[in-house]
Amino acid sequence: MTPDLQNITREVIQISKAAGAFIRQELDKVKNHHIESKGTHDYVTYVDKTAEKQIVEGLQRLLPDAGFITEEKTIETSQKEFMWVIDPLDGTTNFIHGLPCFSVSIALMQKERVVIGVVYEINLDECFYAWDGGGAFLNEQPIKVSETSELQQSLLATGFPYHDYSRLEKYLELFTWCLHNTHGIRRLGSAAVDLAYVACGRFDAFFEYSLNSWDVAAGAFIVQEAGGRVTDFGGGENYIFGGELIATNAKICDEFLDKARSAFHKE
Repeated sequence: MTPDLQNITREVIQISKAAGAFIRQELDKVKNHHIESKGTHDYVTYVDKTAEKQIVEGLQRLLPDAGFITEEKTIETSQKEFMWVIDPLDGTTNFIHGLPCFSVSIALMQKERVVIGVVYEINLDECFYAWDGGGAFLNEQPIKVSETSELQQSLLATGFPYHDYSRLEKYLELFTWCLHNTHGIRRLGSAAVDLAYVACGRFDAFFEYSLNSWDVAAGAFIVQEAGGRVTDFGGGENYIFGGELIATNAKICDEFLDKARSAFHKE
């Protein structure tokens, strides 16, 4: 039986907002001794873990047979037809330092395809969401990607490499070109929010490497439902699990891909 994706999305929104309310109330309570390091510049707190457990419990009630891919590994499941992909707090470093850009990101995949995406930016109480074939929304209002047709007129977003510096030289080549040939580049610190902002037209494009599935699955899907395009750096479709992603409005995709290929795929 095919699930009712629209109604499930409505439930996921409520689960996201409940987790967001918990995260918001803990904002001033996190101290240095609460912060754990998972790796270089990669941090986690009790807030991430507790929020993830809350989200998992809510989603288990919603689709009892679905599996999970989660950042904090509070649950381990085998591969199922439906898999939830969860980042309970995307932008943990921002959260730790009290910088107002962090989010809850939840996607539902059916086999290899995302069918639901929800990104809840907690500070502005903005919930971006989409279900398969239903379009994209921000707080009940339909959203679309921008109409910008040239990179020269575009505002871009990116995320700086924070532990994998193996491609830094190539990244900086593309970054430098963008500095000279666009309206500018912003770095918010939450890939899920960057993607949501592409979906609603605030950014014209976003690019980053060394990403995880839970960072991008929901946001990338929302971009697509809003009329945008999402690829890996070579123009292919391995962007959820491939660790690299470009998201654009449809009009500047080819132009930006040419620049990305020239930087990352030189012979």
